[in-house]
Amino acid sequence: MNKDATKTAIITGASRGIGQAIALRLAADGFAVVVNYAGNASKAQETVTAIQAAGGKAIAVQGDVARPEDVAKLFATGKEVFGRIDVVVNSAGVMPMATINDSNLDAFDKVIATNLRGAFLVLAQAAQHVEKGGRIIALSTSVIAKSFPAYGPYIASKAGVEGLVHVLANELRGRDITVNAIAPGPVGTELFFNGKTEEQITNIAKMAPMERIGTPEEIAAAVAFLAGPDGAWVNSQVLRVNGGYV
Repeated sequence: MNKDATKTAIITGASRGIGQAIALRLAADGFAVVVNYAGNASKAQETVTAIQAAGGKAIAVQGDVARPEDVAKLFATGKEVFGRIDVVVNSAGVMPMATINDSNLDAFDKVIATNLRGAFLVLAQAAQHVEKGGRIIALSTSVIAKSFPAYGPYIASKAGVEGLVHVLANELRGRDITVNAIAPGPVGTELFFNGKTEEQITNIAKMAPMERIGTPEEIAAAVAFLAGPDGAWVNSQVLRVNGGYV
């Protein structure tokens, strides 16, 4: 298969967790994958190696989504290597716990830089480069509906992401490109487990009627639906993949 015939997906934050699961799933679905990572080169290479071992195509590209030059390089590299960009999934994110208190402004600035500024930059590049018939997918969160204490900066950033998704869908009118968000509930990733006790994890698991934590692969399956042929008529939506958590 020549590079011009292979559909290509760029996934930010794809070295671990949900982003890694999305990269593996889209590669299994036949996409060449650009694995973006912020700092963990060895984990990103693990993702690339796993895709290649299964017969797929992938490259790793370092870049901080909050830096315009890094995001521009990410898209330029993907296009140079694979010839086209068809799907963009913005999965890069951070989740510092911080109450709404002026002593926590640094945490607020950090999460807004990565989660909201980063989404703006990735969506902007996607709008320029995604081919006709392409898909743009941003990761939000179902915790928006819970308003838990100490989630203020994170929820603010992801509510902003959902706003950008609806606007970009309208800005791309007539180009046959869909723009949607996936809003996971609690998912069993390093980001989720970090700092939580077994009791806290058990209590969170019981919040959904399914009474368990979701898996990264289940989120990746929803992304694959939006990125694939069956998702063509879904546009400007937030798909809450959470087992009934909200």
